[in-house]
Amino acid sequence: MALDALIRLRNVSRAAEEMFITQSAMSNALGRLRDYFDDPLLIQVGRMMELSPLAASLEQPLRDIIVRIDSAVVSTPSFNPADSRRLIGMVVSDYSLHTLIPIFMEIVTAEAPALQFDFKPQQNFPHLLLEKGEADLLIAPSVFCSTHHPSDVLFSDEICLVTDCRSSFATGEKITREQFESAGHVVMRPPNGGESFAERACREVGLAIRVEVATFAFSTLSVLVRGSNRLALVQKTLAIEMIKTGGLAIIDPPLDLPLLEQSAQWHSYRSRDPALTWVREKLKTAAAELAGRSSRLAGQRAITAINT
Repeated sequence: MALDALIRLRNVSRAAEEMFITQSAMSNALGRLRDYFDDPLLIQVGRMMELSPLAASLEQPLRDIIVRIDSAVVSTPSFNPADSRRLIGMVVSDYSLHTLIPIFMEIVTAEAPALQFDFKPQQNFPHLLLEKGEADLLIAPSVFCSTHHPSDVLFSDEICLVTDCRSSFATGEKITREQFESAGHVVMRPPNGGESFAERACREVGLAIRVEVATFAFSTLSVLVRGSNRLALVQKTLAIEMIKTGGLAIIDPPLDLPLLEQSAQWHSYRSRDPALTWVREKLKTAAAELAGRSSRLAGQRAITAINT
């Protein structure tokens, strides 16, 4: 456990705090580990500590062992949602935080009022947080989930366009391919770099997209198209929430884009964790409710052009 904390945190003081021991005790543990492995493990470089090649090679297998222990010993064999105070770590995008998670929290609060949640931001290769034991669940597009761990499909979402209701595109008619490709676009790109789902979807159907503004959060797309003649490709459920604030319109893209399929994923070692099984079922319930709400609102075609 001491070696795991030292390798992850690369800081003796912080490792001591995590394990609730003194800094002196952790320094002694590091000394014993160095003697055992006959290797420095942590090397002082300026004000930072770096891993030795041996320590770097131990990082992933050591994490795997710790996660196995946690799933077998630390996780409770039974789970009573009415009185559980367990903390569940979930990796989610702000898209999920604005659409699925509010419904999920309503359901959970009614049945498990003391259950705690720590929502962590989305990142590239989010499944690595599962493998490191830093998160219990991941909610992400199915295409970004790992093939090495189980997952459940929660729901699928259409991709539509959002624009200012005073833009030249807010005519109520389907936008043409020429208009789409000549327009400036606002896109969300992952904070750590990489291609957005919107850009990937366009590439798959052969649509060119001219990006004029890039942002790190889905929720900011609506404010960044306001007062402009730009377009933003947005998930339909999120777009419906956006236009409730007024001044925006939803229009259809020139071609049918691939559906965004959202999945919940967990570490294979946690498949029998009763708490996570319960949480996954509530996520499915929330996803079904979200899909129902979106269908009812999408059927009211007038909502796609709210001008006040």
